[in-house]
Amino acid sequence: MNPVNILLVDDQPAKLLSYEVILEELEENLIKAQSAREAFEHLLRTEIAVILVDVCMPEQDGFELVSMIRQHPRYQNTPIIFVSAVMLAEPDRLRGYAVGAVDYVSVPIVPEVLRAKVRVFADLYRKTRELERLNAELEARVHQRTAELEASAAQLRELNEELEHRIDQRTREREEALAQLFEAQKLDTIGHLTGGVAHDFNNLLMAVLGSLNLLKKRLPPDERSERLVTNAIQAAERGTALTQRLLAFARRQELKPQAVDFLRLFENVEDLLAKAVGPRIEIRKSIPADLAPLLVDSNQLELALLNLFVNARDALESGGAVTVAAAAEESRPASLAGGNYIRISVSDDGEGMDEATVSRAAEPFFTTKGVGKGTGLGLSMVHGLAAQSGGSIQISSVRGKGTTICLWLPVAETFVKVLPAVEPPATEPLKPSSRPLAILVVDDDALVRTGTVAMLEDLGHLPQEASSASQALEFFAGGQDCDLVITDHAMPGMTGAELARHLRSSFPGLPIILASGYAEFSEDHGLGRMLRMKKPFTQEQLQAAMDQALSGKVAAA
Repeated sequence: MNPVNILLVDDQPAKLLSYEVILEELEENLIKAQSAREAFEHLLRTEIAVILVDVCMPEQDGFELVSMIRQHPRYQNTPIIFVSAVMLAEPDRLRGYAVGAVDYVSVPIVPEVLRAKVRVFADLYRKTRELERLNAELEARVHQRTAELEASAAQLRELNEELEHRIDQRTREREEALAQLFEAQKLDTIGHLTGGVAHDFNNLLMAVLGSLNLLKKRLPPDERSERLVTNAIQAAERGTALTQRLLAFARRQELKPQAVDFLRLFENVEDLLAKAVGPRIEIRKSIPADLAPLLVDSNQLELALLNLFVNARDALESGGAVTVAAAAEESRPASLAGGNYIRISVSDDGEGMDEATVSRAAEPFFTTKGVGKGTGLGLSMVHGLAAQSGGSIQISSVRGKGTTICLWLPVAETFVKVLPAVEPPATEPLKPSSRPLAILVVDDDALVRTGTVAMLEDLGHLPQEASSASQALEFFAGGQDCDLVITDHAMPGMTGAELARHLRSSFPGLPIILASGYAEFSEDHGLGRMLRMKKPFTQEQLQAAMDQALSGKVAAA
């Protein structure tokens, strides 16, 4: 505890000494003054906590001294105690309080009383100064905290502005992602519908082509009739090509992915592409020689490039340039899975497309070309190839500045070989088996069954029909002989692949040919190297598939 200064004012040294003796055990600093002048000198030089003043002094009485002390701003609240050697009347006491005294001590002085009064005011002084110090510290801390809060508020405003900016950015990104998702869902929905239509259309073409080919064999020699049938067959074959492009968009074509050197592939088809676009259009390429190989069906990629170049040619009516570029890109569309991809871009500086046209460019049968100048399936096929190959496509175009089509295709790091469909040359002559074969034809489409049975009968075999997998199982449960099963894949209830699995378990050596309007069964279903045919197939293709399936039995016969 720090001692405080106590001023003792009295004109008699003996009384000052007595005060000093009484108050010395308080352990405070005692300052003595024998006159008002001497008292003021101490007050101006030193901070005083408590003042003891004698009432009766010769030069200036205590009342006048206290009145003068109170006029000083620093001592307006300092405790002053009057000490009187005589008994004061009540008016004198009131006068003392009026000029600023806070207490009286009368004679005879009781030391304990004087010490108690001085101790109270000394402690009050200390606590007052401590409170002032704490208030000052508090004000400083409040000022510091206020400055910190202002700095924090400024930082918070900056963070809020940044957060609002990031929210706006994320909102835009989310809206763009939702738009891309909507577009992908729309194309996926169209793809499912298109795939179903193509499948059904393939069944119809199967019946049409099979019947026309059989009819052509039975027609009497007549040039006009033969020309009409040939024309009908060619039209049906064009329909077959159309369904293949539809299946490409629907991602239901049968692909044969392999490691492809894109630079070499492009150089092989560059002359063909140059003829497709004509002499007025310059072909430019930027393909690095050390580009990693792509995992893609090379034939379908060549067809995709041809479609993109034909579209570019139509956009460059007055001539221009088409640029093909390829590069390994770390940044890729968010829809792609992890892994390494190559970005292939085909750009032209033609008339370009507006935003509404770009949003529909990949839809099947959508085209801005005139009647008879396009089917609207070129970009649809490219889109389907990219998606089915595990990649993606992006279309960017500006009206009057040109169009860029970007294909992201996976790098050939791992590769699983896909068995090709049975497609022997159409010109190969038929080689009927040495004996009639008992063949079960399973298909839910009556027209397809009828056409297939007719082709088999024309080949000299003995076909039986089943409209479902369950009927086929009933056929075998009846114990009837069968040398070969030809079954459709996409059937209600049990699929052709499931039927084949059942038959394999009961009749391990039974040859089975699986046919379908689209190649959705390329994942084997645990069926090993079972032969497959794509609809529509010709009688020649059917014969070739049978010869391959029955090669062991035919040789034994």
